[in-house]
Amino acid sequence: MLAIDRVLELMTRLRDPVDGCPWDLAQTFATIAPYTIEEAYEVDDAIRREAWPELCDELGDLLLQVVFHAQIAREAGLFGFDDVAAALADKLVRRHPNVFGNARVATAAEQSHAWDNHKAAEREARGVGDLESVPRALPALLQAAKLARRAERAGLLAAEPEDEVRDATQLGDALFALAQCGMRAGLDPEASLRASCERFRARFARA
Repeated sequence: MLAIDRVLELMTRLRDPVDGCPWDLAQTFATIAPYTIEEAYEVDDAIRREAWPELCDELGDLLLQVVFHAQIAREAGLFGFDDVAAALADKLVRRHPNVFGNARVATAAEQSHAWDNHKAAEREARGVGDLESVPRALPALLQAAKLARRAERAGLLAAEPEDEVRDATQLGDALFALAQCGMRAGLDPEASLRASCERFRARFARA
C-alpha cells in the first residue's frame, strides 16, 4: 500500500460515524481552517531555521490538513482527494507551457511573470476581479503587498511613500517603528492596515 493511500484510509476511519474519533467527527471546513493556516506557518518556521527533520514532520502536518478537508468534502458529496490531486496536476501542466508545451521561458523571473499572467487569465475566465482574488484572510501586510502588486500591474498605483526604502533592513525597521507608534497610540497595527486595504479595494473598484 502506498503511504498516501494509508493516510487516506486512516482519515476515513477517524471520520467513521460509528467507530471514529469524536473530535475528528466534530470538525468542519471552518473549524479546521485555522489549523491549516497554523501548519503553513510552522512549515515556514522550520525552513527559516533550516530544521530539516522538523520540516519533514511539519509537511506531514500540512498534508493532513489537505487530507482532512478532502475527506469532509467527500462526505458532503463535493469532491475527494483524487479530485484535488487531479486538479493540481492539470494546473501544473496548464501553467507550464514552457515544459509541457511549445512556449519558451529563459529565466525564473520570466516564468514567474508568465505564471501570474496565467492566473490572471483564469480569474478573468471565472469572472473574478484581480483584487477580489486577494483573500481578506491574509495577514494585513501580505494582503497590502498583493493588492499593491495587482494595482501596479493594472496601472493604478497606490500613493508613493514620501521616503524611499533602499533595502530590506530599512523597510523592516520602518515597519517596526510604525508598529511601535501604533502601540503607543493604543491602535492595532494589523486592524489599521486591514482597514486601509479595504479602502484601497474600494478605490480600485471605482477606478
